[in-house]
Amino acid sequence: MNDTTPAPQVWPTLRARDARALIAFLVEAFGFEETAVYGEGDRVDHAQLSWPHGGGIMLGSVRDTPDDKWNLTPGSFGAYAVTDDPDALFARATAAGARVVQELHDTDYGSREFAVRDPEDNLWSFGTYRGEPRKPSTTG
Repeated sequence: MNDTTPAPQVWPTLRARDARALIAFLVEAFGFEETAVYGEGDRVDHAQLSWPHGGGIMLGSVRDTPDDKWNLTPGSFGAYAVTDDPDALFARATAAGARVVQELHDTDYGSREFAVRDPEDNLWSFGTYRGEPRKPSTTG
């Protein structure tokens, strides 16, 4: 690991029927940063999209082969991402064509959030809720 390599994190993954179009949508609609895209022509073997606040997602083109070791159905992905400005992100996402599942709203646990679907029908939720503090480790 060098000075610019991120610390270990969880990176959700998904597959797409049109991975290059989905990448363009996720960058335009939600503000992901296109960090790496590998593949030829329409096929994407591996892509990394970084979330500005940390972490990100990895994705690739769906493979209709029986030996696919990473068989994920397009449109079955769901994720929650933290944002400091859900109002601006909601406006950006809907302007780019994201389908609204849940309008922008305030929750009883103090978050301001919304949920939308991308063109591949994946579910995305964005909000200010950063999670609860972790419990102290009992191991040493």
